[in-house]
Amino acid sequence: NNNLKFELRSHTDCRGSFKYNDDLSAKRAKAVTDYMVKKGVPRATIVSKGYGERELLNNCTDGVFCEESLHEENRRTEFIVTGKKK
Repeated sequence: NNNLKFELRSHTDCRGSFKYNDDLSAKRAKAVTDYMVKKGVPRATIVSKGYGERELLNNCTDGVFCEESLHEENRRTEFIVTGKKK
């Protein structure tokens, strides 16, 4: 639906440095944005941001052992509908 506005929020797990994860999540957000534009979504309707490891979904933080499946939960891109084009 080309009338919707989106915010894309990309996240990483805690492994890697804080800066590395910020850069990685920004690249993920850009890759998703580029894909959506390629599929016909107007770039002007998309805001994207990398959050790195700032918004983990579980207790898998630095220094805590976690199974791979728990780290996977934190690696994600969220699609938030923020409104409609006027």
